[in-house]
This record gives sequence, structure tokens and C-alpha cells, in this order.
Amino acid sequence: MSAITRAIQAMDLLARKGPLGVRAVASQLGLPLGSVHRLLLDLEEEGVAERTPDGEWELSFRLLEITGVQLERIALPALARPFAEHMAEKTKETININLLSGGHGICIDKVRGSEGMQLDLRIGSRGPLYCGGAGKAMLAFMRPADQARVLAAPMPALTPKTITDPDRLKTELDRIRERGYSIDDQEVVMGVYCVSVPILDASGKPVGAISITGTSVKAPGSGVRPLVDMLNEACGHVSRRLGYRGEYPLVGAALVEA
Repeated sequence: MSAITRAIQAMDLLARKGPLGVRAVASQLGLPLGSVHRLLLDLEEEGVAERTPDGEWELSFRLLEITGVQLERIALPALARPFAEHMAEKTKETININLLSGGHGICIDKVRGSEGMQLDLRIGSRGPLYCGGAGKAMLAFMRPADQARVLAAPMPALTPKTITDPDRLKTELDRIRERGYSIDDQEVVMGVYCVSVPILDASGKPVGAISITGTSVKAPGSGVRPLVDMLNEACGHVSRRLGYRGEYPLVGAALVEA
């Protein structure tokens, strides 16, 4: 195991369960006590970890600084946040802003609505592309070769509603491109529905998506149109700021081949 892998595992552990003593970190990572102690000292020297008054270890704010720089570079949260706040106020449901990264959708910002039961994703949580509103919205507009890799991989069901058959999912992706938005009919959590529209970059490839998620039933057709109109306004604005010059809404859009 490389030093970088050990460092990442230690940071992940401290983020989820810290503060922890060095023995607890070593035990949970299955690493020698001396190695973990040196690793934590290195992280402390770089300002990534620090000791509490009780002598336990926790992450410092250095990672937040690094993440902040990255998010500013990405620009998606800042561009989408005003639209997300408006949509959350209008719909009372949760608005999730997602980034396409490494074959997953990453929740990079959210505005929680006032409804009771909602799909409340943590910032930084990642989900599959084969199910859920944002995942399918991004997958539907990806290059054919990238789509094929997702369709060829295992697609475990999260609920009885999850589409796990590649042929059925391919048909669903075709429908999403035809209408310009995706629907999550309880594919991730039973009782929770979602509608989502992708965000495209200058080359016309999906880089993210914004979704409206809650307990109100969402199905293709006129009933969901007010939500789709809000999403199109938001995603169209963000896409254009990222350099996209094609048409919006994305009704019947062709796939980018390269």
C-alpha cells in the first residue's frame, strides 16, 4: 500500500469518525502503530491534521481550503446556487447540484426544501449514473463509448424500481434525450421522486446536473413541466456560462461523438 493511499484512508477515517487516538486509527486501518503515528505527524506538518487538547487526531481546515479552491475553479456551485435557492423556495423540495466525476455523480451543493421526507444527500456523496434523476440525466448525454461502459458494468438494484437491465436503460436514455429531462421514479429511495436536467460544457458534454427531489410524484408529461422549465432556465444559464453554445432546452439533442 502506497503512502498516498494510507494518507487518504487516514483522512477519510478522521473525516467520518474523528477525533481518534493514534491507536484507534491504526486499529481501524489495520496498519502498524508506528507507521500511523509518522503518517499523522506528516499530515500535521502539512496542516491537514491536528491534535485536540486530549491528544486525539482530527482533520484541520486545510482540506476545506483546498476543496474551496477546487470548487471555485469548477464554478458550478456559485453559478447554480441562486437558481437552487429559488427552486427550493418555489417547490419546497430539495435541490441537488451534481458534478460528473470519475464515472459517478457527486453532490457538490444542495438547498434543502421544507418538505418532510426527502433524499438528503451529503455534500461530497457520490451516486451511480445508471439510476436516479441526476445520474441518468448526465448518462443520457454522454458519449456513446462512455455510455456503453456504464451499461456493461454491474447495475445492482437500490430499490425494486431501479432499472438494472441494460436494454431497458438504453431505451430510457433515448427517451431522456428526446424530452430533455430525466425522471427518477423511486429508483434510489422508495417514496422519493426526482426530475433532473444536465449541465453541458463548451464541447456539449455533460459536466453536471441539477435535480428537484421530493415526495411529490413526478412523471413525464405536462404535470412535471413547471419543474422542468425551472431546471432548463437554471441549467441553460450555467451551461452557457461554461461555454455551451447549443440549443436549450435539450429536446431531441444528439450525442456528442468525440
